[in-house]
Amino acid sequence: MKDKKEEKNRDHESHQIKVERSSKSSAPKNVSQDKGGQEIKDANQNVGAADNAAQEKSAESVVESPEFKALREENENLSREVAEMKDKLLRKAAEFENYKRRTENEQLNWLKYAAESFIVKILPVYDDLERSMLHAKEANNQDAIKEGLNMVLNKFSRVLDEQGVKKIDAKGKPFDFNFHEALLQQTVPGVAPHTVIEVVEPGYMYKDKVIRHAKVIVSDENSSETK
Repeated sequence: MKDKKEEKNRDHESHQIKVERSSKSSAPKNVSQDKGGQEIKDANQNVGAADNAAQEKSAESVVESPEFKALREENENLSREVAEMKDKLLRKAAEFENYKRRTENEQLNWLKYAAESFIVKILPVYDDLERSMLHAKEANNQDAIKEGLNMVLNKFSRVLDEQGVKKIDAKGKPFDFNFHEALLQQTVPGVAPHTVIEVVEPGYMYKDKVIRHAKVIVSDENSSETK
C-alpha cells in the first residue's frame, strides 16, 4: 500500500517537471515571434517613410528644375501675349465698327446733298430767268426779251458745261443706238439710209455716260444719197 502511494507521487512529480520544461521551451519562441512581427511592422513604416521622402524630394526637384521654370515662364509670357493680342483685336474691331458707321453716315450725307453744289450754280440762272420774265411783262420790245432769254440760255449752258454735261450732236450722224432713240423712219431722197434727219429731243452725256438718249427721226432703207 505504501509502495503504491510513493509510486503515484513520483509519477506526479515527473509530470510537473515535464510541464515546466515545456513552458520554458515555449516561452522564448513566443518572444521571438513577437519580436519578428514588430520588426516587420517597423520595416514597413520605414519603407513608407522612405517613399514619402522620395516623393517630396521628387516634387521639390520638379519645382526647382531650371527646365520646368523656363517652361513655366514661357507659358506665362505666351499667355500674356495672347491676352494683349486679344485686347488689341477687340480694340481694332471697335475702331473698325466706328469707322464703318462714320463712313456710312458720310455717304448718306453725301448722297443727301450731292446736288448741292450744282444747285448753287444754277440759282443765278434761275434769278436771271425770273428777271427776264418780269422785264418781258413790263416791256413791249420783243428784241430785248429775246436778248434776255438768250443771255439766260447761254449762262445755263456754261453751267452745264462746267459740270461735264454735254449735248449729243445727233443731226446728220449715222444712227447709233448707244446715243440715239429712233421715234420714226422716213424716206428722204438724197440721204443715206439710217441717218438722223431730225432731232425731236436732244440727248445729253454726263462726262462719259449717256444720261439721256437723243430722240430722233431716221431715214429708212428706201432713202438714197442720190436724188
